[in-house]
Amino acid sequence: MQLLLLSNSTSPQGFLTHALPAITEWAQLGTEPAHVLFVPYAGVTRTWDAYEALVADALRPAGLQLHSLHREATPLEAIARATHIVVGGGNTFALVRQLRQTGQLAAIAERVRSGGARYLGWSAGANLACPRLSTSNDMPIVDPLGFDTLGLVPFQINPHYTEAHPEGHRGETRQQRLREFALLNPGVAVLGLPEGTGLRVDGNQYTLQGDPQTPARWFTDTEAPAILPMGPWKL
Repeated sequence: MQLLLLSNSTSPQGFLTHALPAITEWAQLGTEPAHVLFVPYAGVTRTWDAYEALVADALRPAGLQLHSLHREATPLEAIARATHIVVGGGNTFALVRQLRQTGQLAAIAERVRSGGARYLGWSAGANLACPRLSTSNDMPIVDPLGFDTLGLVPFQINPHYTEAHPEGHRGETRQQRLREFALLNPGVAVLGLPEGTGLRVDGNQYTLQGDPQTPARWFTDTEAPAILPMGPWKL
């Protein structure tokens, strides 16, 4: 499988601008026509049409011309033809519900696992690649009709990971929340991806990408997480 899982899409440079070199490398566009399918369903306050236009503009410099899944008359056939599947961020619960109730969740999993399509996801799209909808930062604004997701990686991801704890804030930190997950889900690891970072998956090879000053975190139990520097990484 060829995956690129990003923590975030926005940056001071613009929408997906910070990730364009990694996206271009991931895309591996050759001489054959590419069928790039965008999944906009995590967009809630942004319409799917507007989301499609935003992502199309952002990915054009990488040589990607996409079509949104919500416009397809036969979406399952579109998934079966796709060479690249791009899943945008937003609300993960809304994303999973729409994909599950249309049968598209299983179709995407099959297409990517078979090697037929490369997978790019940020924020909610990175959550979707995990085994379960369990380490999202989103509110459950809709019933996702189940917590199983694509299972493209054998661990959970927490995008937008931060160690920040504003002065006067009395709620739990992100690290505390992920330790709660570890306590109730023994043996299930979580990768915390800070802003500006991502995970490249090439078969069984994993590479953490991004600013070396913002290392990722690896939770395996209720103790403090391990710090993972950018670069090749072995499970």
